[in-house]
Amino acid sequence: MSAPGWGREYLAPIRPGEVNLDPAEQLAVHQALARYAFALDQRGLEALSDVLTDDATWTFKIAGAQDLGPVTGREAILDFVRQAMAAETGQRRHNLLNVAIHSASADSALVQAYLMLTSNASVLATGFYTFRLVRTVDGWRIAELFLGTDNAW
Repeated sequence: MSAPGWGREYLAPIRPGEVNLDPAEQLAVHQALARYAFALDQRGLEALSDVLTDDATWTFKIAGAQDLGPVTGREAILDFVRQAMAAETGQRRHNLLNVAIHSASADSALVQAYLMLTSNASVLATGFYTFRLVRTVDGWRIAELFLGTDNAW
């Protein structure tokens, strides 16, 4: 278990006025994150691939366990996810909560969200994400993902 406020050092404060995206683009950013979560939950590796940049990086800090990553590059991330999925025994649900765009411009966005990971209706883990997304010709894609969890599972 982690101590109260342990992830504070990894989260920037949310301040108004730093998001320079119109509402439609903000929705597009949120949709990219929803597609990420659904792809994981439905074991949709092609759909997951579609929301990542070629050079994406994933880094994890799991409270009470080892740190993981960075895992660098779309193919390495997909291999990492394949291995994780092979070990899963129940239906996972990556619930992204309190999604907040920290800062954004026309080409990039920094987003923070809480995670509640469930399996067959039981909570496995909670934590927080920091995502950096970039706009490509194909839409918003995840370039960096940091996940800090409050517990190991």
